Amino acid sequence: MSGVALTVTVPQPHHALFSSLSNPSSTSSIGRSRSTAINFDLATCFRHMGLYSFRFGASLRHPNPILNAASSSAGAVELGFREIQEKCCKWQWNGRSITYLVLHPPQPRSSNPPLLLVHGFGASIAHWRRNIMILAESQTVYAIDLLGFGASEKPAGFAYTMEKWAQLILDFLNEIVGKPTVLIGNSVGSLACVIAASESTNGLVRGLVLLNCAGGMNNKAIVDDWRIKLLLPLLWLFDFLMKQRGIASSIFERVKQRDNLRNILLSVYGNKESVDEDLLQIIKEPADEEGALDAFISIVTGPPGPSPVQLLPRISLPILVLWGNQDPFTPLDGPVGKYFASLPSQRPNVSFCILEGVGHCPHDDRPDLVHEKLIPWLASLSHLPTTTTTTTSS
Repeated sequence: MSGVALTVTVPQPHHALFSSLSNPSSTSSIGRSRSTAINFDLATCFRHMGLYSFRFGASLRHPNPILNAASSSAGAVELGFREIQEKCCKWQWNGRSITYLVLHPPQPRSSNPPLLLVHGFGASIAHWRRNIMILAESQTVYAIDLLGFGASEKPAGFAYTMEKWAQLILDFLNEIVGKPTVLIGNSVGSLACVIAASESTNGLVRGLVLLNCAGGMNNKAIVDDWRIKLLLPLLWLFDFLMKQRGIASSIFERVKQRDNLRNILLSVYGNKESVDEDLLQIIKEPADEEGALDAFISIVTGPPGPSPVQLLPRISLPILVLWGNQDPFTPLDGPVGKYFASLPSQRPNVSFCILEGVGHCPHDDRPDLVHEKLIPWLASLSHLPTTTTTTTSS
């Protein structure tokens, strides 16, 4: 099946992604049309961005090489895809193989907390290629492939949830890092970090950095957005169709085609030059592995998980929110974007910054703008007293 030929016209430029997929040559029109025809076949899959986590036990570190910021590629500010793969370690979490990377600064400072980078839907450790070296100049940096993504295991038939991913993060902090850590996430990775922080009871979460945080594992969470309400019947039909494995496989194969993948990425990046061949490989290679289709189906059809709107009031930790204003998935004028933008006036622990001309993945889209806000915030965090509890009653 080539696609579900359901179309609807929505007067909202955020949905240009949909039409770009049905016409791969139309990338020049992305973001410019005021009335966009939505082809409800493969694009909707990528609007279902989010993830989960459950309570599992962790075990055993695998003795792989550990990077040092001074000994990696001389003078490099960007790590190559293969270099990252070669330097990764393995960790067993409830019998599942999880891949992670650790990079130490040339001159460690005890006052600087370690960082844990958590990618979004369809991405992996390598999506932080433009951030790891810069951040590791002053702090130990960990990055992890969530279960179902990157080089981590993709178990057949596994029911992915945001709660399971959050528990994976908490177990990783306890078993591998062992120190209060700043969690830095993008998209559903941000939401997994929020859930982890809200559930942490041992003081291992030091702060949160959220890059275009998702409202749920998929769009079923965002029911108060008129754009989602308009599409709800199609989303329900899409869920039904995605549970038919033959249809799901056909859609997934189309999404993975290099031209389609490039157009999807071009539509969610503000800086089109950041969409290079390495990025295509970072997304496509894990998607070709066994178990990737099962993960895709489970994530786009599963429950959306807890909402950040419910969880953020419980968190008293320092929080930095960075938001690209050209994000078609979680637009600044949508309910999630508006909620985060309103937080600084309500909660003194939250800082919010808009990144002009930046899309859904700010850290890879415009890393310079992210570092400009992030590095001073991390430096100020090092001088604050460590919070012994992460949550407060709302």
